[in-house]
Amino acid sequence: MNVLTTDLSGVLIIEPKTFGDSRGFFFESYRQDRYRDAGINADFVQDNCSRSCRGTLRGLHYQLTKPQGKLVFVTQGEVMDVAVDLRRSSPSFGRSIAILLSEANHRQMYIPAGFAHGFCVTSDSADFCYKCTDYYHPEDERTLLWNDPELKLEWPEIEPEILSEKDRRGILLRDAEVYSWPDRSPKLR
Repeated sequence: MNVLTTDLSGVLIIEPKTFGDSRGFFFESYRQDRYRDAGINADFVQDNCSRSCRGTLRGLHYQLTKPQGKLVFVTQGEVMDVAVDLRRSSPSFGRSIAILLSEANHRQMYIPAGFAHGFCVTSDSADFCYKCTDYYHPEDERTLLWNDPELKLEWPEIEPEILSEKDRRGILLRDAEVYSWPDRSPKLR
């Protein structure tokens, strides 16, 4: 597999080695020893999958006191995947990365704890899967506003048409509770 570093500390793009022939393809979506060799020393405790239609935007979500690291990928369709650094003492605080994940490119993104995460579906539908380093705790979840001008996110040309009420009510970065890194304790900015 090929591992690409990004401008955001800890965020990695993984390109699994894919084997294809007339029958289709095969790749390892996760193998602990290889991912640890790549610097992903995460203990994943929960796997999630969602199916969404074109124009759906989910996010930007994070858990404040029980932050989740995530390994994300698409098994069907295509999404623009986004991570925003919420580690207050990080040199990249408030900066983001956006990458196209699809069934065709098999790319994955590893997002360490301390980031908000979301995606927008750019194909007719998409099956989105992710491994998490902590369990989902709805009472601990926070949502950044997906179109906060301070974030300067470049979403796809498709204007998100389908948003949950929770995502519509997201808060601006300047008002968000964020992480005091590296001790991970939550702090109000």
